Amino acid sequence: MINFNGNIQQESAIAVENNRGFLFGDSVFETIKVLNEQVLFLEDHYFRLMASMRICRMEIPMNFTMEYFESQILDLVQAQTGASAYRIRFSVYRDAEGFYLPKSRKVQFIVTAAPLESEVYTTGKEQYEVELYKDFYITKQLLSSLKTNNKMLQITGSIFAEENGYDNCLVLNDDKNVVEALQSNLFMKMDNVVVTPPISEGCLNGIMRKQVLELLKKIDGLEVKEAVISPFDLQKADELFLTNVISGVQPITKYRKKEYTSALAHEVVKRLNAKIRLS
Repeated sequence: MINFNGNIQQESAIAVENNRGFLFGDSVFETIKVLNEQVLFLEDHYFRLMASMRICRMEIPMNFTMEYFESQILDLVQAQTGASAYRIRFSVYRDAEGFYLPKSRKVQFIVTAAPLESEVYTTGKEQYEVELYKDFYITKQLLSSLKTNNKMLQITGSIFAEENGYDNCLVLNDDKNVVEALQSNLFMKMDNVVVTPPISEGCLNGIMRKQVLELLKKIDGLEVKEAVISPFDLQKADELFLTNVISGVQPITKYRKKEYTSALAHEVVKRLNAKIRLS
């Protein structure tokens, strides 16, 4: 564990006792890809983390600049060996006594790194089947758009998918509209129109979602919009694909009896990798 003075602290029973991320889910985090010691989409990750901390009423230390954020990630990456690409989790949590009301708004952070097999983004599995997850619903509120430690819906949904032989599940909000997948944002192509649910529907404000929206708007002949997706729309779609910052773009090939093409997803991946090479 590292505090904002740069001191390494040994985890102990006392430290865990006051770790409100562990106790109450009082934590926000960023999942980040680092390639050849470059933090991809650094600015987007930093400002999303700052916004999440403000929304959760966390105290942001004066030294928590974007340069400091980047340096903490790269210091950890440079201490690793054997890989050029890493998955980073940057977790910020309140470390304070108190029950639901913390006695302090001050925060600590933990950064972890895991090597990735692939440097470039790919379209993942060739066959990828999904189903709706209807045991629990996402609420249409600002907190749903944040990356917090409250991921019980995603955990139970992932277990449901594995137990029933699906690669992933699509999640509904309390209006019964399709919001996203368990760990990814959703895009749907129907004729020459590409749609993704707006943040107001309760979907994660994804970093890769933002990148893909920008790329799609540069493709001639496509109309790109943020709009509600109903479960009935899935059966009429030509293409569905998922996005997140680690896997990139994953085409969905089957939902119930409907099978989908994946040409647009492949084009997006090609443009995404080209953008990273030029950055």
